[in-house]
Amino acid sequence: MGMKLAISGKGGVGKSTVAAMFAHLAATDGQRVLAIDADPDANLAAALGMPAAQRREIVPLAERRALIEQRTGAKVNQYGQVFKLNPDVSDIAEKESAQFRGIHLLVLGAIESGGSGCACPESVLLRALLVDVVLYKDDCVILDFEAGLEHLGRATGRGVDLMAVIVEPGRRAIETAASVRRMAGEVGVRRVVVIGNKIANEEERAFLERELDGAEYLGGLPFSEVIRRADREDRPLVDIADAKLTRQFRELWEKVKARSTA
Repeated sequence: MGMKLAISGKGGVGKSTVAAMFAHLAATDGQRVLAIDADPDANLAAALGMPAAQRREIVPLAERRALIEQRTGAKVNQYGQVFKLNPDVSDIAEKESAQFRGIHLLVLGAIESGGSGCACPESVLLRALLVDVVLYKDDCVILDFEAGLEHLGRATGRGVDLMAVIVEPGRRAIETAASVRRMAGEVGVRRVVVIGNKIANEEERAFLERELDGAEYLGGLPFSEVIRRADREDRPLVDIADAKLTRQFRELWEKVKARSTA
C-alpha cells in the first residue's frame, strides 16, 4: 500500500506549497500519486503549477451534481430523501481526476448544505471517496486539508499513516496547530508531526521549537523569495527552486516517509 499523508494548518502558512512539492517528489520517485485538495480554498492545483487553462476546467466534486445524484440516488438540495450511504466510488479517483506530470488531482470542494456533519448526498459521496482512496487504493495519497479537517471521519483517520501540520513562526499558527493535533487524535490519526515554514532566521526557528508544546518537529523550511516568485509567475516551484531549497524539501520528504512507517 502507498503512503497516506494528510497535511493541515492555518490558512496562509503554505501547506498547499508543501503538499505540492511532496507530490512532485513522490512522482519523481516513481510512485503513483493521488493528490486530494480538501480545502475549500482549493489552491493545490495552482501550487502544483498546473496551467491556468487546465485549472479552469476542474469542477470540484461537491459541485458535480449529476455525479452525486447518480452515485447516491438522491437529488441535491432536497430534504427528506432516502439515499445510499455507501455509494460506489471505486472508479472516481481514476476517472474524475485531473492529471499533471504524473500526479492525479481531485478537488473535493466545499459542502454548503448543512455544514461539516451534514448527512447530505455531497457529504456522503466525499466521505465514501476518502475512505476508498485511503483504505483501499495503492497510490501514494497526499491530502491537503483545511485546519478544520472537515471531510475527515474516523475510518479515514485511522487509515492515514501520518498527519503533518504546517506552522509559521506566529502565535495563531501555533494555536491552530494545537487544535489540529487534538482533532486529528479525535478522528483516530495515530501519528502527527509538525513542519515549520517561512522561517526567516534562527530566532524564529527557536520560537517554533520552544512553543510547540511537545509536538514532534520534523524540521523547517525557509522564508523564500523563490516560492513567492513561483506563485507570481504561475510556475511549478519544482521547476525553479534552487538546489538548496530542493534539498530542504527532499530532506523533509525523506523524514516524512520514514516517520509514516515507524
